[in-house]
Amino acid sequence: MTTGTPLFPARAILHIDMDAFYASVEVLDDPSLRGKPVIVGGTPGGRGVVSAASYEARRYGVHSAMSAARAVQLCPEGIFLPGRMDRYAEISRQVFAIFEDYTPLVEPLSIDEAFLDVTGCRRLFGSGTRLGRTIKDRILAEVGLVASVGLAANKFLAKLASDLEKPDGFVVIPPQEARALLFSLPIGKLWGVGRVAEKQMHQFGIRKVGDLLAVPRERLIAQFGDHAAHLLELAVGHDERPVVPAREAKSIGNETTFAEDIADAEHLQEILDQLAAKVSRRLRAHGLTARTVTLKARYADFTTHTRSETLPAPSDASVDLRDAARRLLQEKLDRRGRPLRLVGVTASNLVSAGPGQGLLFTDPDRERDRKLDTIMDQVHGKFGPLLRRGAGRR
Repeated sequence: MTTGTPLFPARAILHIDMDAFYASVEVLDDPSLRGKPVIVGGTPGGRGVVSAASYEARRYGVHSAMSAARAVQLCPEGIFLPGRMDRYAEISRQVFAIFEDYTPLVEPLSIDEAFLDVTGCRRLFGSGTRLGRTIKDRILAEVGLVASVGLAANKFLAKLASDLEKPDGFVVIPPQEARALLFSLPIGKLWGVGRVAEKQMHQFGIRKVGDLLAVPRERLIAQFGDHAAHLLELAVGHDERPVVPAREAKSIGNETTFAEDIADAEHLQEILDQLAAKVSRRLRAHGLTARTVTLKARYADFTTHTRSETLPAPSDASVDLRDAARRLLQEKLDRRGRPLRLVGVTASNLVSAGPGQGLLFTDPDRERDRKLDTIMDQVHGKFGPLLRRGAGRR
């Protein structure tokens, strides 16, 4: 393992896993819970099943899928909270929006973890290590949560790496170090070896990955079936499976919920400009343009309104999305001074940018905006977002 900048000649895969996600969101929303054993799911009366537990609760032996009755026995001082899936999904969207700022190759494993193939992004954004650090730092700065990150040349090793130093871990497994690391790990660390298979292998005398490699291939396959051949590949650090996005994007958006409701029009416009810049940057990263821009606004009483505008031509330019969002806020929303608790910008009716995209920017102003977008994309990739007050360009 290393914390340096390893060379990944073929692929660079990140696995990003949010630490104690549900419980961490509860602490984010109620800081008085920080440092306390928070248990999401079940009741103090012992009914139901634990969905998640903070690391403070885990020290007592509490874990997900445990009965609440057992959790109460292990941790009588535990703070039991009902799950809030809508809120967890909202935070998850914010985290995944950060992922998609850097690569369209994002494969969700659950609401709180994903693989990212950043192989093709390194020329623009820097090494895989730099990218992993940048994304991890942005999640903390912009969402307020901690993630563990693993970086390796394939999915199996990246997932293994993210789990080695939880919580708040960042582990890199260079290809040349993978086999030595795997050799001494428990056999249960191999992807696909569950509790039943682990027990069977223990009975066969296989307790560590190195024990598996010491058994002749033919004997393993005879004992455990064809799956053993796949396990042997993982045991030496080989995994050729690609990162597969869940689905083709139908829309790309960003939204933010305010700690306090905001009524000031200038402040709202400033936030909207930043959101539009994020959305346009994600469009360019995906090689897409948008025909429609939608403003989402939620008031203090939780009523939510959307307003949409169709652009004259599909665009991924920051200035186009920004101006459309401004018009929707100023001319279409009919806010009448009422404070907002949430605003969002979404681009939809997406089409491929195509090789002729540059033809849309033939006049000097448009060409200047295009060049500035390119520069800001590069700066963003290296240093994260630069949030400027009053960031209008024209």
